[in-house]
Amino acid sequence: MKTKMIEAASATIRMVAAAAVVAFSAGAQAQIEKPDVHIAIGGKSALYYLPLTLAERLGYFKDEGLNVRISDFPGGSRSLQAVVGGSADVVSGAYEHTINMQSNGLHFVSFVLSGAAPQISVAIVASKAAGYKSPKDLKGLRIGVSAPGSSTNMVANFLLAKGGLKPTDASIIGIGAGSTVIAAVDQGRVDVVSQTDPAVTILEKEGKVKVIAETRTPEGTEKIFGGPMPAASLYAPAEFVKKNPNTVQALTNAMVRALLWLQDATPQQVLATVPEEYLLGNKAMYLFAFNNVKTAYSKDGLMSEAGARTTLKALASFNPKITPDKIKLNETYTNEFAKKAFAKYSKKK
Repeated sequence: MKTKMIEAASATIRMVAAAAVVAFSAGAQAQIEKPDVHIAIGGKSALYYLPLTLAERLGYFKDEGLNVRISDFPGGSRSLQAVVGGSADVVSGAYEHTINMQSNGLHFVSFVLSGAAPQISVAIVASKAAGYKSPKDLKGLRIGVSAPGSSTNMVANFLLAKGGLKPTDASIIGIGAGSTVIAAVDQGRVDVVSQTDPAVTILEKEGKVKVIAETRTPEGTEKIFGGPMPAASLYAPAEFVKKNPNTVQALTNAMVRALLWLQDATPQQVLATVPEEYLLGNKAMYLFAFNNVKTAYSKDGLMSEAGARTTLKALASFNPKITPDKIKLNETYTNEFAKKAFAKYSKKK
């Protein structure tokens, strides 16, 4: 009888313990304030945004209890507009937009960095290459960017400034990203492109353009900007980050996990993970382009203070609306979430 009572008590304890585990799991899941997250991006097929694609395709967002919807726009400025307008929650785009927005009185915060270099190359079409000697020769040319106001536009503006030119001294034309870039060159609609890979690599290898400036690597980036230049990140309105810290942490966890996966992945594994249409019909060239930019991805999701300062200096060089003394850089990014994510997932590598 006593044995049966002990067994019954043990069974009850096991049931309570199991219920507690279920309750805890449900509570942990409930801690995510906004499980349905809408991310806006500008040119998702570009290698610039590869970590986000990996986090999505490898199921890392779902592992964190998130239902992520990603909407693709022609360029970074368009994806930012979607969040400003309230139709999306988070932007996957260039960190520099947080500085631009602060100068306009809107506060955005970058919370996980995926790009340690912009991966943007400026290339002139082959028929005009012989006449190009320095950035001042860009005057009067048609420059194809993903979208006006985007990061590709920023790099073009910075190069113009190095030649003593203003942004208005060239014609900026939005041509999207990926296959539309190749089409714009083939159709003669642009003289220069400021774009990401794999499109630029394909055009370059086919002899259609000559690269005149590149930020595919941290070394190339420092040569142009004089310091580290952070690129792709997840950023959102400061109020969203404040109200949804667990959601932001979950997003960051997924992205840092993707960055860690990318460090050890073979080119063939990357090829097998991305959608077929991202390869632009040329697997070999995609792999070549990936190898060109592999060092441009962040290893830990963390933003450096030096990178933030370089970005501010670059923007101020051609945008008179940005006064460095009035920008609070420490309010444009946070490493709080990336530090936690890296501590969690680097141990599991």
